[in-house]
Amino acid sequence: MVRCFALLFVLGCVNKPVCLQSSSCGAEQEERGAPQGAASCGCEKLKRDAPAAVDPVEDRTASVDPAVRYSRGANKRSSEAQADERKVQSKMVLISGGEFLMGTDNPGIPADGEGPQRLVHVDSFYMDVQEVTNRQFQSFVNATGHVTEAEKFGDSFVFEGILSEAVKNQITQAVAAAPWWLPVKGANWRHPEGPDSHITDRLDHPVLHVSWADAVAYCSWANKRLPTEAEWEHACRGGLKDRLYPWGNKLNPKGQHYANLWQGDFPNHNSGEDGYIKTSPVMSFPPNGFGLYDMVGNAWEWTSDWWTVHHTTDEQHNPVLLQARIR
Repeated sequence: MVRCFALLFVLGCVNKPVCLQSSSCGAEQEERGAPQGAASCGCEKLKRDAPAAVDPVEDRTASVDPAVRYSRGANKRSSEAQADERKVQSKMVLISGGEFLMGTDNPGIPADGEGPQRLVHVDSFYMDVQEVTNRQFQSFVNATGHVTEAEKFGDSFVFEGILSEAVKNQITQAVAAAPWWLPVKGANWRHPEGPDSHITDRLDHPVLHVSWADAVAYCSWANKRLPTEAEWEHACRGGLKDRLYPWGNKLNPKGQHYANLWQGDFPNHNSGEDGYIKTSPVMSFPPNGFGLYDMVGNAWEWTSDWWTVHHTTDEQHNPVLLQARIR
């Protein structure tokens, strides 16, 4: 799910127990480079105290050389692995509540409003281990007849680098401050890059082009809810403190890719060194310390509250703003 004006976004759910992992702008990895500021959790503009988790860099060393396991060639996963993922599509994990330092005093992009760093308490909650997939969203649509806002509007925004030449040749406009985002007629969750694309071969990828209202509707159908931004950030950090990413301070520790991100000269060339040029199947990369996948990269995610650049330094308990925000 993307912004209310309909970019591509994915869903996430907390149990009502909360509908977390609701993502949007289906190409978070495309616009996002490595963050510059410490303690940002790798979660800058583009796209939560629980017991301290063991750093996944040390705890989750694969038996296969990680530089090989998480490479372009290795990401053709077996049918057995895909079947296992389908079995856990609705799996949730308990995220223990507590206090953590939210935000950062050294943001990579100050205009994003990630500062100042402040002490926040959140209660325990359940969260989906993965982003909502096309298959899951399709089940929701089949059961309810829901029509997304992108379908009602007739268009949505798509990253220029993943569009076909035929589609690009029909476009005469762009987003002024981000000209790599183009309005595409017929782009929606079923057709992520416009009419000449389809989700048939990516049912296990995160659903895109979902607005905040679409995300809320999905979560309600699933008897869940979207997380607050504080819950989301607490979950994203995976139990680590003062780290750039949910897995530590290095983007690619030991040569291993931990997220589907842009590699190369943005926005001109994505080398796809992590194995993917577009979105990847959910759970393609290692989970964080809480067992959550794709908390960084792959697709942007919705939270329940409103985005703002103004934050108090006062200690807060379960903070929430009363309008939607993209993560």
